[in-house]
Amino acid sequence: MSGPATGGVSVPLTDPHSGYEEFADGFAGHAEASAYNAHYDRPAVLELLGDISGLDVLDAGCGPGFYAEELLARGATVTGFDASPRLVEMATARTGGRGTFRVHDLHEPLDWIPDASFERAVMALVIHYLEDPVPALRELRRVLRAGGRLVLSTHHPMDAWRRHRGSYFADEMVEETWRSGWRVRYRRIPLQTLVEEFQAAGFAIERIVEPRPAPSMEREFPEEFAKLSAVPAFILFSLTKSPGSGPR
Repeated sequence: MSGPATGGVSVPLTDPHSGYEEFADGFAGHAEASAYNAHYDRPAVLELLGDISGLDVLDAGCGPGFYAEELLARGATVTGFDASPRLVEMATARTGGRGTFRVHDLHEPLDWIPDASFERAVMALVIHYLEDPVPALRELRRVLRAGGRLVLSTHHPMDAWRRHRGSYFADEMVEETWRSGWRVRYRRIPLQTLVEEFQAAGFAIERIVEPRPAPSMEREFPEEFAKLSAVPAFILFSLTKSPGSGPR
């Protein structure tokens, strides 16, 4: 599940854990070529992952399979999951059966994955949907092999503050409507708290990236390109397993 915040008004949600199921098709059509997804987050995440040829990669919150498609094209073996059955169906179709996908909610343990199954894990624009991400992060750490890395992206804390104001240090769930009535609920959080949660889950930060837009965005979305070239909307982390803090 992924998608950039584009502003909106607060609305009550019928089910805060329903994910993108109710607007899965609309989201997939938008994210395929949108400024924030296709020309900003995906290129940055894939670059941070580096060479994945021959590696086993877990795509946590795989959405309609855009990241998985690229991971497979770069030579990885991909397993993915999402809470939305429709998005899992799309990811399976998009990758032509070359990946393994299933419906799973990150609020639940990854009890179908043995310890130390993957060299890499990807969590693209997903963590902010979890009110308490530490249990999910611990599970992702458990299924990584020694020397494995988790690459994740999320809203930049300063961008969230600029949009919502109030205290930068607020840790709260925000409810909004995006675009054509897409109702979402996500967490705004200061950077320090996010880092402390990585540490609590047994991860060390290897690298932090405040991404620049891909050059392709300048041709397709010049206004967004200018904006994101000056002020980041997302932030990326490459996390490694801290020694002595859980299964290896």
